Amino acid sequence: LAVKDPTAVERANLLNMAKLSIKGLIESALSFGRTLDSDYPPLQQFFVVMEHCLKHGLKVRKSFLSYNKTIWGPLELVEKLYPEAEEIAASVRDLPGLKTPLGRARAWLRLALMQKKMADYLRCLIIQRDLLSEFYEYHALMMEEEGAVIVGLLVGLNVIDANLCVKGEDLDSQVGVIDFSMYLKSDDDIGGKERNVQIAAILDQKNYVEELNRQLNSTVSSLHARVDSLEKSNTKLIEELAIAKNNIIKLQEENHQLRSENTLILMKTQHHLEATKVDVEAELQTYKHSRQGLDEMYNEARRQLREESQLRQDMENELVVQVSMKHEIELAMKLLEKDIHEKQDTLIGLRQQLDEVKAINMEMYQKLQVSEDAMKEKNEIIGRLEDKTNQINASMKQLEQRLQQAEKAQMEAEAEDEKLQQEYVNKSESLQKEFSQKEKQLLQLETDLKIEKEWRQTLEDDLQKEKETVSHLRTETQEIINLKKEFLKLQEKNKQLKRICQDQEAALQELASKLSESKLKIEDIKEANKALQGQVWLKDKEATHCKLCEKEFSLSKRKHHCRNCGEIFCNACSDNELPLPSSPKPVRVCDSCHAILIQRCSSNVP
Repeated sequence: LAVKDPTAVERANLLNMAKLSIKGLIESALSFGRTLDSDYPPLQQFFVVMEHCLKHGLKVRKSFLSYNKTIWGPLELVEKLYPEAEEIAASVRDLPGLKTPLGRARAWLRLALMQKKMADYLRCLIIQRDLLSEFYEYHALMMEEEGAVIVGLLVGLNVIDANLCVKGEDLDSQVGVIDFSMYLKSDDDIGGKERNVQIAAILDQKNYVEELNRQLNSTVSSLHARVDSLEKSNTKLIEELAIAKNNIIKLQEENHQLRSENTLILMKTQHHLEATKVDVEAELQTYKHSRQGLDEMYNEARRQLREESQLRQDMENELVVQVSMKHEIELAMKLLEKDIHEKQDTLIGLRQQLDEVKAINMEMYQKLQVSEDAMKEKNEIIGRLEDKTNQINASMKQLEQRLQQAEKAQMEAEAEDEKLQQEYVNKSESLQKEFSQKEKQLLQLETDLKIEKEWRQTLEDDLQKEKETVSHLRTETQEIINLKKEFLKLQEKNKQLKRICQDQEAALQELASKLSESKLKIEDIKEANKALQGQVWLKDKEATHCKLCEKEFSLSKRKHHCRNCGEIFCNACSDNELPLPSSPKPVRVCDSCHAILIQRCSSNVP
């Protein structure tokens, strides 16, 4: 024999017990014929079986003191999946007598049965198997197909009306034991099959009526939600239309402002362009005249520079001639040095005269320094002369015998040197004066050229600025044209939106009129039903006076009874008449509920 899975056997047994308990509960409740109490044995056995089904395959959770295994965890999860179950969970938590999670789970099952939503709650729980896996093993009843079958069987319990007192009952300490004797068949059960068929037909009718009632409630709620959404959308559309109108008004004002500004800008630009054209023409003419004058001045300056360069070349040639003369003097001095070297023996007796020569040499040296300051260009030549004089001073120490001859030659050489220096100084001063004058003229010409260049640069900058302003004005005109196009597009969109808004308003008005008519009809039917339930016709003996005018009934004041509200009026007070197509005469109508009045004989008149 093949070995069966023990968990599968347990699931099958629990499913069969659930079928038997639900079937027995429905049959006994229908035969009982009224609402069930908490002491009803089949109902107690049903809760026990449901406990066993929910406990099957439940995971053991560790706590601080011991291991916990309760069904309150998954039942508490229904609150998050099904928002309508929040009320049950809150009421279970608020019950004062419950201390254990098992007691809370039993109270939750009883409240769900009283609400007739136990199947809905457990169906939401079975769908979320990833959440159930935290509480149940993979082979548990609630995780397999048997759980879905039990949830389908629980739908049949909606035909039962249960009135259970949960507050005072001790649910924590109850012992859940299944009584199998209730589910054994007897001879009486076979004889009651016909009655069960009738009961099943009645149950089917009741289920159909309840389902139809639920559908009507859902349609009414959906209609209410649709009306609310339409009202909200209508208000939003009205607000958007007002905003769009305001935007259109603002855009029109901005368009007028832009047009006026555009005309002003065009006028200003035209005047400015004309003025700039005249100024540019005048400036071009002045620039041409100034250019001719500058060219003439430049030619003159060029000619003067050529002349000055020629003069400078002549001066340089003269300087070369003077340098050659100086070289000749140096050769003569060298010859004298040779003679001085030959006569060194005669220098011992001439030391006193040598001191005088030293003083004279010092004076000569001072004069040479003055000449160096005056003529910077001859620094090298004067330095050489100073070297020569120093050599002469050194050689003069050795001169003694031929000092007189050397003094005469030296005096002649000094005189010639002074003459040459004086001539060179005069020529250099005259050249410096001419050169300074030419430099001044060059500076003036350079300043004039700089001024002309700056003036020309300013004119070019002004022309560039005018070009930039013209291009900017062109871009602004292009932007204004684009704005006009966008404004026309916005006007077209506004017209389209107005058409859509008008169509939506018309549709909303039609829907509102239809909804108002349907609401009025529903309210009239409800009021008529309430009036018919609560009011009873007065007896003829009791109705002696009119309800409105409070006068006694007679032949002239006959009784008219309202079939809807039960009030009795006289023919004078009930003047409201309504023509009906079914009757040739108009029918009198009640003043309070507008129902048809029925004429009755007065009890005071025979």
